[in-house]
Amino acid sequence: MNLPSQMIRSCRKRLFRWKVADSTGASVTGGALLTRTLVLRRLLLREVLADDETHVGLLLPPSNGGAIVNAAVTMAGRVSVNLNYSVTSEVLNACIRRAGIRHVLTSRKVMEKLSLDIDAEVFCLEDLRDKVTLADKAASAFEAYALPAAMLDRRLGLDKIRGDDELTVIFTSGSTGEPKGVMLTQENIRSNVEAMREVVHLTPDDVILGILPFFHSFGYTVTLWGPLALDMAVAYHFSPLDAKQVGKLSRARGATILLTTPTFLRSYLKRCKAEEFATLEVVVAGAEKLPASLCDAFEQKFGVRPIEGYGATELSPLVSVNVPPSRSQTADVDCREGSVGRPVPQVRAKVVHPETGETLPTGAEGLLMITGPNLMKGYMRDEAKTASVVLDGWYVTGDIARLDAEGFIHITGRESRFSKIGGEMVPHVLVEEAIGEFLSGGDDDEPVAVVTAVPDAKKGERLIVVHLPIEKTPAEIAAFLSQKGLPNLWVPSADSYMQVEELPLLGSGKLDLKLLASLAKDKFSVAV
Repeated sequence: MNLPSQMIRSCRKRLFRWKVADSTGASVTGGALLTRTLVLRRLLLREVLADDETHVGLLLPPSNGGAIVNAAVTMAGRVSVNLNYSVTSEVLNACIRRAGIRHVLTSRKVMEKLSLDIDAEVFCLEDLRDKVTLADKAASAFEAYALPAAMLDRRLGLDKIRGDDELTVIFTSGSTGEPKGVMLTQENIRSNVEAMREVVHLTPDDVILGILPFFHSFGYTVTLWGPLALDMAVAYHFSPLDAKQVGKLSRARGATILLTTPTFLRSYLKRCKAEEFATLEVVVAGAEKLPASLCDAFEQKFGVRPIEGYGATELSPLVSVNVPPSRSQTADVDCREGSVGRPVPQVRAKVVHPETGETLPTGAEGLLMITGPNLMKGYMRDEAKTASVVLDGWYVTGDIARLDAEGFIHITGRESRFSKIGGEMVPHVLVEEAIGEFLSGGDDDEPVAVVTAVPDAKKGERLIVVHLPIEKTPAEIAAFLSQKGLPNLWVPSADSYMQVEELPLLGSGKLDLKLLASLAKDKFSVAV
């Protein structure tokens, strides 16, 4: 069954119980959610969208309204494109051009907070209020509460949806290059939602804390369509950085599931009260390495231990996840700390030699490849890039990993985060982990230094350390790295350090590696 059809049935199960809520204090029952979605669908088709308009831009934060607009666009038979409101106008407009967007749906409150110059017709949804007729309300209420679900499917044309129909375009974060438009289908997202339900054993009592933006693939799949399509609830807040409000919302709505990043977990650890996360049962972190010390501190304060998962926008995004003990329903091992879990149902992983493509044996490190029903349709209007990352039906993740005997995936590095220096591949992550260990003394896992690289005429590349204000000198750091046994080629020279007041982050919470590399090149361009 397709996602909008599943939404109809999940809303029917909670006709008079709250299904979505947000930090404004407003909550919406399943019946009201479906009614409002159907009203908005009618208005969009009648007042805003042209018959030949396929892709619709959305500029809305995680909220009751954001969920309703996404659902209405889908039920109107259009492809939703949630745009990243944390990027520049130039990047945003490049995405708009790529997707062929004519209308961007937003609100005045959102536009007042953003200083964006948008190359499309901006439509503020408040302008539709006066267009709603009594007939719109009556017809939508009848459809939502009384019309049999199968008849409503046919009335809305949902019975004609195919699995390979495009559902959304999500632009990649751009952490390592220009954003690419990832086309995800109905089956891509549906299979991911079903895998989430099956692996984490979701129940009608579950409440997801929806803090990831809908332009983020995890936000779109897990915290938008997850609760829309399944019998569960969600509570939204517009910013994962707003720790105090996230904590209050969690307590008010009895949140049981939190999906986030280690960066945001550190913020909650410092700023949220223990009782605010008392109902949490599942905390999944992704996007960056989850340190054991952070898990220890979070578990000690809140009584729930974060687990690690793994995904990519091109994979809808969920690939693998550890199963927390509170949700395990098997005697087999289904959680292994230090790994990113085992692939979810129907998803397969293999590790190959980065140069030859030969499949490597269990335990060997190599390039991680993934296949399954979650594999994207392709990059929008870019067949060459699609062909470069999808080989014989397998997605080339760009991550270096190994598979253990039980099938758990262990990420050990990223192909793009290696430098070839003097003919040897040097992993940035291992170098920055060693530097971090020395600078923090092992007591604090918050990143203080990131390793990037700039071109070098003699050795090919040169490692650069971008760091926050520190007390240690480059010479002391170099001495520690050598003492730890790192090869000389791995040790950044004393003149290869640059201080910044803060490490740049993307809206998703990931480090902005592209900007870090640019800062390093700007500073060290003369030296190379």
